[in-house]
Amino acid sequence: MTKEKETDPRNLGPKPPFPEQQQSPPGSVRELDPPADHGETSYTGSGRLLGKVAIITGADSGIGRATA
Repeated sequence: MTKEKETDPRNLGPKPPFPEQQQSPPGSVRELDPPADHGETSYTGSGRLLGKVAIITGADSGIGRATA
């Protein structure tokens, strides 16, 4: 078995300081054409939870608000 050249992967690639990124900030979903379909009006559930009650929590991560 031959011994390959050992190199530290942390030393590969460019070194800081890195050049400033030249990209524009993200746009708004309102600007999309055709508009994005997030499922608010097009989603049809299976009906398995009709008549059921659920408490949706996400602690303080905001997932509960997003789900509700």
